[in-house]
Amino acid sequence: MMKKEGENRFWLGLTLGVMLMGSFLTGAWIDRISGLGFLDAVVGERVLQSRIGEEKVARTREIVKEESTVIKVVEEATVGVVTVSISKVRVTTDPFLGLNDFWGQFFGTPRGQPGLKEEKIEQDIGTGFVIDADGLMVTNKHVVGDREAKYKVVVGKDEVVDVKDIYRDPVTDLAILKVDRSGLTALPLGDSDKLKVGQGVIAIGTALGEFRSTVTTGVISGLGRGITAGSPFEGSEKLDNVIQTDAAINPGNSGGPLLDFSGEVIGVNVAVSASGQNIGFALPINLVKESIDNFKSTGEFDRPYLGVAYRIVSKQSAILNEVPQGAYVEEVGESSPADKAGVEKGDIITEIDGVKLSEEEETSLATIINRHKMGDEIVLRVWRDEKEKVFRVKLEKRVE
Repeated sequence: MMKKEGENRFWLGLTLGVMLMGSFLTGAWIDRISGLGFLDAVVGERVLQSRIGEEKVARTREIVKEESTVIKVVEEATVGVVTVSISKVRVTTDPFLGLNDFWGQFFGTPRGQPGLKEEKIEQDIGTGFVIDADGLMVTNKHVVGDREAKYKVVVGKDEVVDVKDIYRDPVTDLAILKVDRSGLTALPLGDSDKLKVGQGVIAIGTALGEFRSTVTTGVISGLGRGITAGSPFEGSEKLDNVIQTDAAINPGNSGGPLLDFSGEVIGVNVAVSASGQNIGFALPINLVKESIDNFKSTGEFDRPYLGVAYRIVSKQSAILNEVPQGAYVEEVGESSPADKAGVEKGDIITEIDGVKLSEEEETSLATIINRHKMGDEIVLRVWRDEKEKVFRVKLEKRVE
């Protein structure tokens, strides 16, 4: 009896020991699995953080590279950018001067014309940039539009140089300034035909006519735009195929360079939208290069001249009004080639030398005329009073 009880106790103890050992091993295995899961989670988190860190590093490097590029371009280009200043005498009316003149005359000492006051104006009004080391610079025609005024340019930080000659392009909003100064830094000119929307650009100019060498950056927002630029004081001018950018541009930037990230001038800043923010425009540099080449070969801006003011009749307008597509003549210049040939206000010029006119740049009236030289004879096909007429016109030199 005692022996049996001892055996039962032995087997009970053995069973409990096995159960305890199993529990221990099971717990250890579970802990092992949990440990592996925790380790995997830690490793995964570290890998994720590593990837995020690499992306941040790559992005930081990209930003630093872009900033370095802009800084390099600005340092190299700023020496070739100039500020254009105006100097003139403005006559204003002052009622107190009339009173002084009255008493002066009363005491027998006349003091000039009553009520008129002369005021000398000297201020920065725009920007330009050097295109030839021997003193040639480009700016906008509207910047130097006052023919009674005198102009100066500020080279570098504070060197003031008188403008000796101004050559204004009668077709585009461009002017070339000549100064008696050599050893200037000419900016390299790029190729505006290769521009892409979204491409980074840099503008340098005298912001608001006050802050010289102001730098702004942005991208090309659009290409081939058509705008009407000007002001109530300067008149307006239709500009075709201009570059749109969101780089900050204001009236003081007019005539300054728009550069790409390689440091080449790809446009001349010309206008800013009065009704929207971050909308500026620049003349494409290839247009400027044509004018510069023409100027250097002839000494002036010689352009063939037809002598009509017009607006394009679009395809849609032509269909709606049952008229042909072409250039609707709004005005004919007196004694102009068109006037001499018999072209009249209200005519629609449909073809030039067999090329049909359209809204496209390549087949616009201005583009076709500018392909010719002074003295060339062209054939105009004109729609008038529901009939077609043909005129032969000899192109002449345009007189401003």
